[in-house]
Amino acid sequence: MDTLKIIKETKLIAILRNADPNNILPIVKTLYKAGVRAIEVTMNSPKALESIELIANEMKGKVVVGAGTVLDAESARLAILSGATFILSPTVNKDTIRMSKKYGAVSIPGALTPTEILEAYEYGGDIIKVFPTTTMGPEYIKDLQGPLPHIPLLPTGGVDLNNVEDFIKAGAVGVGLGSALVNTKVEITDGYYDDLEKTAQSFYNKVNSEKGRA
Repeated sequence: MDTLKIIKETKLIAILRNADPNNILPIVKTLYKAGVRAIEVTMNSPKALESIELIANEMKGKVVVGAGTVLDAESARLAILSGATFILSPTVNKDTIRMSKKYGAVSIPGALTPTEILEAYEYGGDIIKVFPTTTMGPEYIKDLQGPLPHIPLLPTGGVDLNNVEDFIKAGAVGVGLGSALVNTKVEITDGYYDDLEKTAQSFYNKVNSEKGRA
């Protein structure tokens, strides 16, 4: 599977942070049913590497799995060896980017200012995670498109069902979705997966609608 192509086509990366390892596979299968094809497991989650390996093996050919909150090159290497095909970071770390590219993974470093974004791209980032966009909003992505139209941007933080279309229309190639999509802090009940599928479907429909592409 072409990881970069999948991320750009489906426009969604589901972020799993601190999910119970026993619930990882049911969560991913539910997201897959709703059209989500890119799954990020944050490295500060319990049994992160084991979860990445599980998804890579059990959902092979269906989803692409990546590691998030990667702060150093060695963590990137371990994640890739476990099956991650993309690496996301909250910051710009040249060694992490280089390690990701060395092993053939898609590199998505995090940056906020135009200077940081350009540096991350010049270091080899395939997509730049604009983080955090909680207070910046879609207009910031639109502003960045003026001087940096050639750099693919993936806003993360503060993206929800109310503004996700605006981020796509502002020029983002996709969005990273954390608790707005997968809330790992709530109890897993009988209706949890039904609600998750509905939420994921709503996000998918919004970012892939004709309006969202406009």
